[in-house]
Amino acid sequence: PDAVEQSQSPARTRPVLVVTCCKSRRQRRYKQVNSGVNFRPGLPLRVTISTDSLSTRIVVFFAVLLVLVQGLAFGLVKTANSQIARDTIEAELGVGERIFRRLLDQNREQLEQSATLLASDFAFRQAVGTRDRATVLSVLSNHGARAQAGVMLLVSLDQTVLADTLHPEAKPAPFAFPQLTQDAAQHGKSAGIAVIDGRLYQLVVVPVLAPTTIAWVAVGFDIDDQNAGDLKKLTALDVSFLSRRAAEPWSLHATTLDEKQRGHLAPAVLDRDFGKASVEMEMAGDMFEARFARLEKQGDTEVVAVLQRSLTESIKPFQRIGSAFLTLTLISLLLSIIGSVIIARRITKPINELADVARRIEKGDYDQKADTSEKGEIGDLASSFNHMLDGIAEREKENLRLAYEDNLTALPNRAMFYDRIQQALLLAKRNGHGMSVMMLDLDRFKYVNDTLGHPVGDKVLQEVAVRLRSLLRESDTVARLGGDEFAILMPTGDTERATVVAHRILHTLEHPIVVDDQPIDVGTSIGIVFFPQHGEDANMLLRHADISMYAAKRNKSGFAIYDARLEEHRQEHLTLLGELRRAIEQHELVLLYQPKLDLARRVTNGVEALIRWEHPTRGNVPPSEFIPFAEQTGNIRMITRWVIESAVAQCGTWQAVGHPLKVSINVSARDLLDRELVPFIAAAIKKHGVDPELLCFELTESALMEDPTRARETLKQLHELGVKLSMDDYGTGYSSLAYIKNLALDELKIDRAFVTGMDTDSQSAAIIRSTIELGHSLGMTVVAEGVETDMELDALTAFGCDLAQGYKISRPMRAAELMKWLLAQPPAISRDLPAAANDG
Repeated sequence: PDAVEQSQSPARTRPVLVVTCCKSRRQRRYKQVNSGVNFRPGLPLRVTISTDSLSTRIVVFFAVLLVLVQGLAFGLVKTANSQIARDTIEAELGVGERIFRRLLDQNREQLEQSATLLASDFAFRQAVGTRDRATVLSVLSNHGARAQAGVMLLVSLDQTVLADTLHPEAKPAPFAFPQLTQDAAQHGKSAGIAVIDGRLYQLVVVPVLAPTTIAWVAVGFDIDDQNAGDLKKLTALDVSFLSRRAAEPWSLHATTLDEKQRGHLAPAVLDRDFGKASVEMEMAGDMFEARFARLEKQGDTEVVAVLQRSLTESIKPFQRIGSAFLTLTLISLLLSIIGSVIIARRITKPINELADVARRIEKGDYDQKADTSEKGEIGDLASSFNHMLDGIAEREKENLRLAYEDNLTALPNRAMFYDRIQQALLLAKRNGHGMSVMMLDLDRFKYVNDTLGHPVGDKVLQEVAVRLRSLLRESDTVARLGGDEFAILMPTGDTERATVVAHRILHTLEHPIVVDDQPIDVGTSIGIVFFPQHGEDANMLLRHADISMYAAKRNKSGFAIYDARLEEHRQEHLTLLGELRRAIEQHELVLLYQPKLDLARRVTNGVEALIRWEHPTRGNVPPSEFIPFAEQTGNIRMITRWVIESAVAQCGTWQAVGHPLKVSINVSARDLLDRELVPFIAAAIKKHGVDPELLCFELTESALMEDPTRARETLKQLHELGVKLSMDDYGTGYSSLAYIKNLALDELKIDRAFVTGMDTDSQSAAIIRSTIELGHSLGMTVVAEGVETDMELDALTAFGCDLAQGYKISRPMRAAELMKWLLAQPPAISRDLPAAANDG
């Protein structure tokens, strides 16, 4: 009895074990039992056990002794493992460096063979001898493409670069690496590592003999991240290439390190002693063993390669030994405690039983009742526990229902769906069969909420839930994950059944949902994944299903099965998202202008504004890689406004200096839904004093069809503004002729897919001829894009096409270059303009 705290006794100084039980908030006082326990519902019930008891001293003594001994042994093992790991990495770095240098030698030999083969080509030597620069450039480009070379140069005997595939339009300039030609003159060939335009190349120089040396050919392989990755596969080491001039900081050109570690490499290399066998480096919180290999010393430019191995990763195998040792320690400690507890079992048994019940309550297990056979305070406490459990169990049952069921549709919610996936995975792994998961997102549901209100949207979701449930088996699960997102689990069945169910879902949701006599068409996009092909745990399956669902929505394909390439594309886009936001602020976006040729008068009277992204590290990013992504993320509004402002300003500049040119500007589907688009255009026209008829806005068929009502309203406002309207990429969509007629467009652009090869494809020629006649019949100007040959230009003129644009006429140019080009043109464009392959 004196081990139990009395209600009126003074506070004891010894530590206590506290068991807390809440029965009710009412302050009803229970009678004190004979043992002296004072228990009131809602207040803590304190049962104290002195720490100087025999059972406690036994447990503490053996536990502390075992922890001290095993802790000392663990420290010794950990230290030995760390040293072994460092010695192993040192040996791997030495072997890796030898392999690395041998690979560089092989690359050099391959370059030498390629350069020698080119230099011995009779036609090439003849072109070099006659200084036929166009032919030399063509041969260099073709040979470089076959040899997968990054740069091809032709250097004269006076050290002047006569042809450069990196800068085909550049004028002759001094060769930046005269030491290579000097070495080649002495030894018949030479090689080195060179920095050209901020990029790293493995360069080989050989003479062009006819039969004496008449020039030098330089062939270079691009040393980039892919090249570094190939070296890593062979050496099993992280490889990085850096260079610097004189005392300038190191510049990183290629590496296999991740994005987090790249920024730390150059500072870590600064002032390192390259003579040491290996050094330790810390980058982004990870430790590396590194070895430096000096590759080149050209003048004041130095190039080094850094071979690294993560010390953190290398120690992990040895850490498993430590983990096993630690596990053994824990097992020994547990056995020691069990033995100690057995010794004092008779003393501590009643309290342990009550503590076990309390632990089960903490974990949510309310089925086991406390044993009330004990007499005295323990029996009374056990009875109170049992009364408490009855009330908690009822409340827990209701809480579980609310936690795992969607209140709106009565379907399982996200938590329940996740739990069922885990259960299905266990069965699938045990029985060796597959399963499938679908992720559904309703199309156009946002418009339902915005136009008809959330109550109608709720009824739509309820009807969708009923339709989905009717298509599935009893063993399948359909859940609402939130918003307009649903998920389906089919724990059995093959891939064919999943696609059949997907088709059924698409078919049943094609029928409108009628709410308050209002038919509503929603549709859906479905992502499908299979176990085990696309993941072996619930999180991965759901994530991959989500990725494929967005791919189906983006491609408007109804449903899509997961493909790993979708995730790579998504990760790349996530990186572009942050970079795209700062592109305008950092002046990385530029506008190029491609001339439009009036085929009847053979004069240039208009241009198309084309956006380009000059990324500081990725180089020139084509619009096809960032414009669709910008449309999906909402950044297209920012880009479009920048393009409009820049193009209108340039149009105003040309108009002010007496060279008015019609400027065509592309507008996306998202832009047509922007209610502030027309006011923004009107403000730009007024600001720069531009004649509205000099502006033409190009729209695609898909943009016009996404929201026809809103598109017609926007086009009407643009017409009232006085600007011209054009349908871009005509023939690639599905819009009807009647719909095009109702839009009252001013211009029709024939897609390059029909123009390219029209001289050999009679069907393409027939389509182009009929499209031109159609456009003229509707009172529209017809423009053909992607014109690259004289034959295409002649055919379009014969068909009566109004305007043409393409590389046959001119590549896109900056505004200043365009003006020079226009001033240099004769009254009629020469029919002998050089043709060029369209590269995007």
